[in-house]
Amino acid sequence: MLAARLAEAYRLIAELTAQAGRLSARVNELERQARRDSSTSSRPPSCDGPYRKKGGDRSLRERGKRRPGKHPGDPGMTMSLADDPDESIACPPAACGGCGADLAGAPVTAQRRHQVTDIAPAPAPRIIEYVAQAKECAGCGAVTAGELPAHVRARASYGPETCAQAANLVSGHHIPVHRATLLLCQLAGIAVSTGWMAGIRGRAAALVEASGFMEHVRALLRTAPAVHADETPARAAGGTRYLHLACTRYLTCMHTGDRSAGAIDAGGVLPGYEGVIVRHGYAGYGHLTSALHAWCAVHLLRDLKGLYDFEPAQQEWAAQMASLLIEARDAAAAARQAGQAALGAAVLDSLVTRYRAVAAAGLEANLYRRTATAKDARRLARRFRNYEDMILRFATRPDLDIFSNNEAERTIRPAKVQQRSSGGCWRTVTGLAEFALVQSYLSTAAKWGISKLDALRGLFNGHAWLPPSLEPTG
Repeated sequence: MLAARLAEAYRLIAELTAQAGRLSARVNELERQARRDSSTSSRPPSCDGPYRKKGGDRSLRERGKRRPGKHPGDPGMTMSLADDPDESIACPPAACGGCGADLAGAPVTAQRRHQVTDIAPAPAPRIIEYVAQAKECAGCGAVTAGELPAHVRARASYGPETCAQAANLVSGHHIPVHRATLLLCQLAGIAVSTGWMAGIRGRAAALVEASGFMEHVRALLRTAPAVHADETPARAAGGTRYLHLACTRYLTCMHTGDRSAGAIDAGGVLPGYEGVIVRHGYAGYGHLTSALHAWCAVHLLRDLKGLYDFEPAQQEWAAQMASLLIEARDAAAAARQAGQAALGAAVLDSLVTRYRAVAAAGLEANLYRRTATAKDARRLARRFRNYEDMILRFATRPDLDIFSNNEAERTIRPAKVQQRSSGGCWRTVTGLAEFALVQSYLSTAAKWGISKLDALRGLFNGHAWLPPSLEPTG
């Protein structure tokens, strides 16, 4: 009897021990997933919860020793006094502060100037009437009508400045239509309807398309030595679409579609491109075989950080690989600054040898472990082993600043800003396509130091701005 009870107890202990092990592994997996955000994985920042961003250091940037604030010796941006103020008001003392005597007729012995810069209330709109006149020729009797300016079409309409200011609110600053309507009415003193404001982006998109801007930018991008590519999901018409991007430091080209290779090609930049495409690990770009590919190292650093933070003792190789990538980045930056087209053979060989050794160590350390974290570690180690050329492209081409794909991520971020401000989606697919056109135009202008408002003024006045070259010269 006692032996049977002991056997039953041992069996129950074994079952409970196995169950505890399974639950412990499940808890560890859930904790690891809960800790993952844009700083410890390749997930975009838009996927982070609104409360996760509070507290903690989410940035991968190295912190310097300089205190916050302006740089030492920087003159600052204090307002200066104007030499010709619009109005000057004297503030003399009325009576002596000592004996109380009247100072009305006393001479001024000293003075100190103060100026207040303010804005005046919005003036009434300026209405210009264009009268199209017709005249009859005394010689042949033909009647000829006068031509109206290009921006005058309807019997009553708003002028180019009103259109530019409205488009700047909606497209330049991503303000919702109703609030943009109120702002324009209050700040400019002109009463437009929400329907008119809702259509201003479409009018701007049509002008951008008709100006040849997109064809011009695509042609310039195809000549660039390196192009940054990215894509992001966007809710439109009740479904999921994608906004695709190809850009450089001075050019932006966006278009919409699904996430297929055909949709990527529809942008007209990457098919047949023979430079370097800087991107993340999405396999949809794999068919672009005429170009070299560079894997964004910052995405990899985030994955390494997430792995090491969860299991620092078992994933030491992740910290070593991250340090190696940073070392290679600094070596490439130094070579680029020195005008060198390649790293020294000894330096590059040393980096590659150590890189392969660390990747192999990461795979070996997790090969026989059966945890979810070890599975991710094996996948990441195989990625470093199988895509060595892509990952180290920034080191083999130090003449190009291609360590990260941050340029594309910064350029495509306004899509998320617009999506949040417009209730999380676009009502129509056409509206999303119009956003891509106008954002391409405004982003490119801003990269060249041209304000969005000035670019829109030119657009609505019939002379859209075009980038003069691939990048500024001189």
